Amino acid sequence: MTKAILYVGHGTRSKKGSEEAKEFLGWVISRVEAPIQEISFLELTEPFIPEGFERCVEKGATEITVVPIFLLTAGHIKEDIPDALEPLREKYPEVNVKIAPAFGVQERIVDAISELVRATVGKVDAADSILLVGRGSSDPSIHEAFSEIKKGVGDRLGVSRVDVCYLAATTPLFAEGIESVSSGAAGRVLVVPYLLFAGLLLSEVEREVRKRQRAGQDILLIEPLSRHEVIQEIVVGRALGKEDWRVAAINT
Repeated sequence: MTKAILYVGHGTRSKKGSEEAKEFLGWVISRVEAPIQEISFLELTEPFIPEGFERCVEKGATEITVVPIFLLTAGHIKEDIPDALEPLREKYPEVNVKIAPAFGVQERIVDAISELVRATVGKVDAADSILLVGRGSSDPSIHEAFSEIKKGVGDRLGVSRVDVCYLAATTPLFAEGIESVSSGAAGRVLVVPYLLFAGLLLSEVEREVRKRQRAGQDILLIEPLSRHEVIQEIVVGRALGKEDWRVAAINT
């Protein structure tokens, strides 16, 4: 049996975000000893899933482990990626396909957020406020996940206020979230994107933070999560099969 790993990122129209994701995955590939490894994206950035899958098959893969580079489980994980793989499963019934889950809410990711915040701003005061900014989804599980993340970040950083907002698909949206946390802030506002890479969504956040900084607000933006080594370790672990996750077999 010849095993392959197919990494699946979200994709972005941002050239910077696309290059950052590909560079990150290239680093992961260099850490993983596997005969066949390919990069693909769900949308907006090429190569897409079918092309990456076909490349694996052309190189002789008889078992493909799909490793989604997604933080939380929502529609993309539950529906879009399986839907993209379904016609490929039908075309290549002899190929065994497994999908790793999204990263999910993990203590070490919440630890990483806290470390990124401290690395950016130094000492965090109780009077500071945190604004967690998620991509957003209509899936209700996203709100449940962010409720856990919110509590974990607040406990670790010792701040009295942690708010959550989203960039699309659900509320409160970013414009409302940043206005709300800013109007009630006693200290600094620390904006934490719960995003892996740069992209158009993060650019929106960056522009608003810069505008508020120019207006004199004490507000800071934290780097996206892929800058922390724990995210790299999670992806490498999934690819190597060392992570404690339950794969969902599409075809056995």
